[in-house]
Amino acid sequence: MMRQYELVERVQKYKPDANVALLNKAYVYAMQKHGKQMRASGDPYISHPLEVAAILTEMRLDEATIAVGLLHDTIEDTSATRAEIDELFGEDIGRLVEGLTKIKKLDLVSKRAKQAENLRKLLLAISDDVRVLLVKLADRLHNMRTLEHVPPEKRARIAEETMDIYAPLAGRMGMQEMREELEDLAFKNINREAYDTVTGKLAELSERNRDLIHTIEDELSSLFQQQGLEAQVKGRQKKTYSVFRKMQSKSLSFEQLSDVFGFRIIVDTEADCYRALGIVHMRWSVVPGRFKDYISTPKQNDYRSIHTTIVGPSRQRVELQIRTRLMQDIAERGVAAHALYKDSSSDAEAELLSKDSRAYSWLRQTIEALSVGDNPEDFLEHTKLELFQDQVFCFTPKGQLIALPRGATPIDFAYAVHTDVGDTCVGAKINGRIMPLVTRLANGDEVEILRSGVQVPPPAWEEIVVTGKARAAIRRATKAAVRKQYSGLGMRILERTFNRAGKPLSREGLKPVLHRLGHKEVDDMLAAVGRGELISEDVIRAVYPNHQETRVSPRKPADEGWFNLRSAAGLIFKLPGLNKAQKPAKASRRHGGDPDMDAMPIRGMDDNAVVRFGPGGAVPGDRIVGILEPGAGITIYPIQSPGLTKFDDEPQRWVDIRWDIDENNKNRFPARIQVTAINAPGTLADVAQMIATSETNIQNLSMVRVAADFTEMLIDLQVWDLKHLNQLITQLKGLGSVSTIERIYE
Repeated sequence: MMRQYELVERVQKYKPDANVALLNKAYVYAMQKHGKQMRASGDPYISHPLEVAAILTEMRLDEATIAVGLLHDTIEDTSATRAEIDELFGEDIGRLVEGLTKIKKLDLVSKRAKQAENLRKLLLAISDDVRVLLVKLADRLHNMRTLEHVPPEKRARIAEETMDIYAPLAGRMGMQEMREELEDLAFKNINREAYDTVTGKLAELSERNRDLIHTIEDELSSLFQQQGLEAQVKGRQKKTYSVFRKMQSKSLSFEQLSDVFGFRIIVDTEADCYRALGIVHMRWSVVPGRFKDYISTPKQNDYRSIHTTIVGPSRQRVELQIRTRLMQDIAERGVAAHALYKDSSSDAEAELLSKDSRAYSWLRQTIEALSVGDNPEDFLEHTKLELFQDQVFCFTPKGQLIALPRGATPIDFAYAVHTDVGDTCVGAKINGRIMPLVTRLANGDEVEILRSGVQVPPPAWEEIVVTGKARAAIRRATKAAVRKQYSGLGMRILERTFNRAGKPLSREGLKPVLHRLGHKEVDDMLAAVGRGELISEDVIRAVYPNHQETRVSPRKPADEGWFNLRSAAGLIFKLPGLNKAQKPAKASRRHGGDPDMDAMPIRGMDDNAVVRFGPGGAVPGDRIVGILEPGAGITIYPIQSPGLTKFDDEPQRWVDIRWDIDENNKNRFPARIQVTAINAPGTLADVAQMIATSETNIQNLSMVRVAADFTEMLIDLQVWDLKHLNQLITQLKGLGSVSTIERIYE
């Protein structure tokens, strides 16, 4: 167990002017508060905060952070209070200790929704001050080192939490050394058999190749010495989990791995990095596709280095990482290294790195997602994607660098530039050529986004993109568009209801009664009406409590009062009892409305529209009726559809609908037929060929064998109208392989 003077000596080695009094006070206070508490291992509890403090000294952090490490469990596990710590050590240290106390209570491997909310709280806590994260990671590292003393069930939960959250978070913060140790310790507890197998093979390989590693180190060092370049060469074996992950991702056996050993070449300056690269490449052959320059284009976690793989000494594949000493320090300690360099003024490179940590910038950007996310699970998905994905680097036409996960598309690129750019994206030029939006971007691509002000992101984009930001933005835009459609329909329904009652309707008049209707915004309430979740009569009774359900006597024939919806092409609508005098203000020009007004702006009849067809479809020529479906808008059925019987007792949900097809109509409409045909080779081809010849689309087809000699086919079609459908049915009946055919109403 580390003694008091040893702690002070550790800190003074890298910070001679450290506040020794603060360290001594924190040491004594923690020792007194934890007293005779014991850990599961049987060690005194104080050994844990002391080990955490020791890990923080290895990161060379300031004395305030070391003090927080000593005190981090006092509020949670002792009689200490925030007020007491504020008084003794200052509010800054008290705030950090309290932040760590809150994090300790979070369960990051619970049910998905709870896990998402807890991850939010974790990132919010560490975003205020990066020192909270550094102490938490040190705390987790020591707990993982002593995990064998924990009961098996709790051990598995902690290991899973470490692998899923803390190890990737350490990597994202640039703390590669800590990430590797956390991953190995978690891997050991999650999959012990695989861990032991890989560890054993690595030990055998290390023993077998010990002389080879020294040979390569000596040959590289000698080469640099001959060229007058001062460089330190050190070979290292890759970590257990890193090897296992590569075997899994590339589907390789251990024997097939060619780069288990890597060599670091440490030089003095950035220019020396490129000089060392030239020396190596002039001496040995390069493995194609294995060169990466992270000095000119650093990773988002501040990692900077040159990677290359050569066929080196003894004809062995050798992976080299060339970097300066400062780059090495940043690579190992990440954001922790910035605390040391931030006051540096003599070293230009250190000053450049200290201006802003890209790793911490990522954390702040992730926190920004909290303010726009509707759903904690969306945030969880976004954060895990960002934690785990490797990256590609692309450029805007103006040269701005955009870092994206590997596999990203131009749509991801557009949303990375700005949400508005993504929402209005209609195409992309990659390196000057127009390319599909599903194209996967590669390192160095220059991407120009083509935009349109009338574009709305299609929901299908959600399946294409890979970044959480793009996926969340597409969901928000889709929800907003659908909400706008339902809101518009809801306003039309309320206009009909209020007009029938002879009552005025205004948005301002609806606001005072929103709380009675269970909504906070007028548009939310209107959307609920449009989806059929809120009955219009309930709204009018809320606005006019003394209202009695009566109707104004119609002044015109009952068959007038029809209105259309702009994108429900070929259809006009009417609520029962509505006449022309009560017709919507925004009526169709073709039906006698104000020529300056347009129909209600909604999307078309697709999966997100408020107007859609029932399962069996309907075509022009059918007598049709609409049913207001809760959460789905208006569903259109043929009048003979058996599915209508379940709405017999709900007349308020019925909407009159007529076909309104003009000469220029280019829409096809859905219909379903059932074909019974001979079970013989070529029958399906005959039926499909006849359908294609008649200019009919097949939307879906399913086959069910009903007898040894016959097969029943259920076919969803898209036709122009009833005449077109009847012609097709007649043609199909003429096929020798078809036994019976009938239209299906559902």
